[in-house]
Amino acid sequence: MKKPQVLLADDHKIVAEGLRSLLEPEFEIVGTVEDGQALIATAEELRPDIAVVDITMPLLNGIEAVLRLKKIQEDIKVVFLTMHPDVAYAVSAFESGASGYVLKHSAPEELVTAIREALKGRTYVTPLIAGELMQSYKKGSHRERDILSQLTSRQRQVLQLLAEGRSTKDTATILNISTRTVEFHKYRMMDDLGIKTGADLIRYAVKHGIVSP
Repeated sequence: MKKPQVLLADDHKIVAEGLRSLLEPEFEIVGTVEDGQALIATAEELRPDIAVVDITMPLLNGIEAVLRLKKIQEDIKVVFLTMHPDVAYAVSAFESGASGYVLKHSAPEELVTAIREALKGRTYVTPLIAGELMQSYKKGSHRERDILSQLTSRQRQVLQLLAEGRSTKDTATILNISTRTVEFHKYRMMDDLGIKTGADLIRYAVKHGIVSP
C-alpha cells in the first residue's frame, strides 16, 4: 500500500530531521523546505498529500504561504506544527485552510494523529488549546480582525523581509518592485497600525510572530 506523501516546512534543520525520523515509518517524506516561498514552489512541483508547516519561517510566514498554496493546490492537507499557543494563531491557521494545529512541545504521537485525521478529511486541534479555541468561537471573538488581516498580502511580505533585517533595496529586489514602492508600503503600514518608527514596526512583527526574535 502506497504511503501518504508528506512535505515538511520548518526553518530549523534539527526539527525537520526529527520530524523525518518520527514520520517515515508511516509516511513518505517527499521533501523538506526552510521558508514559505520554497513551500509553495516545492508543493506545486511535488504535489504531496499533506504539508506539515511551521508558522514562523523566513521570506514568507507559514500562514501566508498556506493561503497562497491553497489557491494552487486546493486539495492539499495542511497541519501546522508551531511553538505559538495563542488561539489567535490557531484561528488564522484554520482560516488559511489548515486541517490541524499541533504545538511543538506536544507529544510526538499527537502530530501523527493530526496527520491521520487530516488525511481522513477531519480537523485536529491540540487539546492544549482546544477548549480555549472553542470558547473563542462561541464568543464570536474569532471574527475580530486578526493581527495579519489588518495588512495587505504585499504589506505582509514587505514587513517580514524588513523585519528579517533586509534593506529596502534587497526587499525591492526580492519582491521585484521599486524601492519607492517598498517605502510606500512601509509608511502606509506604520500609519495604519499607529506605529511611529521603523524600529517599532520591527518590534510589531516580532511580537506577532511574523518573524522570530
